[in-house]
Amino acid sequence: MKRQLPRLGELAELMQFKRPDLDARRRRLDAALTIDDLRAIAKRRTPAAAFDYTDGAADGEVSLTRARQAFEDVEFHPDILRPAASVDTSTTVLGGPSSMPFGIAPTGFTRLMQSEGETAGAGAAAAAGIPFTLSTLGTTTIEEVKAVNPHGRNWFQLYVMRDREVSYGLVERAAAAGYDTLMFTVDTPIAGARLRDKRNGFSIPPQLTLKTVVDAIPRPWWWFDFLTTPKLEFASLSTTGGTVGELINNAFDPTISYDDLDVIRSMWPGKLVVKGVQNVPDAVRLIEGGVDGIVLSNHGGRQLDRAPVPFHLLPQVVREVGRDATVMVDTGIMHGADIVASVALGAKFTLIGRAYLYGLMAGGRQGVDRTIAILRSEIERTMALLGVSSLDELEPRHVTQLQRLTPIARDAAERIEG
Repeated sequence: MKRQLPRLGELAELMQFKRPDLDARRRRLDAALTIDDLRAIAKRRTPAAAFDYTDGAADGEVSLTRARQAFEDVEFHPDILRPAASVDTSTTVLGGPSSMPFGIAPTGFTRLMQSEGETAGAGAAAAAGIPFTLSTLGTTTIEEVKAVNPHGRNWFQLYVMRDREVSYGLVERAAAAGYDTLMFTVDTPIAGARLRDKRNGFSIPPQLTLKTVVDAIPRPWWWFDFLTTPKLEFASLSTTGGTVGELINNAFDPTISYDDLDVIRSMWPGKLVVKGVQNVPDAVRLIEGGVDGIVLSNHGGRQLDRAPVPFHLLPQVVREVGRDATVMVDTGIMHGADIVASVALGAKFTLIGRAYLYGLMAGGRQGVDRTIAILRSEIERTMALLGVSSLDELEPRHVTQLQRLTPIARDAAERIEG
């Protein structure tokens, strides 16, 4: 091999130094290429109790682990020689547009994770053209979210309280503020066993203990925000103080029924969705009963551990209720490919919860923007590699759900018991 001394001109071409970015927040967010990267940043920057409240699930966290595993156990089947030079990720859901097939799920105590809270989520959703859902347990009012997202799509998630008048009042306020969809949640009759919260002594509002003070030392910015911004409290409820489980068990009504659904439906002028559906018969009954949509969800694995995995349930439900029904799915979504797979198997829409909160904890509003940008890029790339140009072209043939958990047939189980 013939060698030569480097030419100064060629060497100069290689020495293209990037101008340093003095904005630390932008620098760390730009370095995050995946939702898992944002999660790692969030864990470094957020006190353990707040991070674990977001990151954790119920009991042994089996449901959450299985939900994420279900998306990893997807095999895609791309078409070749079908150019997809441009990809359209837009869709119509519940009578309105969305620039992508996902929206922001309702999350409680959101300002606990980062002081901007729901305003960051609503603002990012407005900029991206996707729906934002405010929780009954939100820390920003119905009206404040509307002010942040005045022209976008705002949805409200409703828990039914023991004091029905509280719930009815929230429905009326959401309607008056122009929210277009109400998400009636049915999977939280009582609180799940959030063991991380119990071990951390987590409460609302956070209490200063020796443990929390020690945990705060490497994260002074979080405590500075917490102590110099408005008091952390529920925006829609007067109840505060105590553990999450105590708050839920004291305020929520475990006896809610179809009668309550009928009452709320009579009050609500917009689209009505039931969130927390976990079996086929319930899905069929609700769709045949005239609700506008359902969300297959086990509450992010935070309620009944070992509950059905929504993504596994999706094809069965779509087969029974028809592909025209508005079936949505959440729990375990950490990648744009998870969203694409869900749409291919019949979901009209998906919701992200933890993925949004990881971005919020990593960098406030800019972090939520980064979450959405990452998911958008992953959706577009996955669709292009599959050879589809629009969401309507996605079909069940594009996806195989690889089988890891095989149910024992009921007759075999009965023989074992006998």
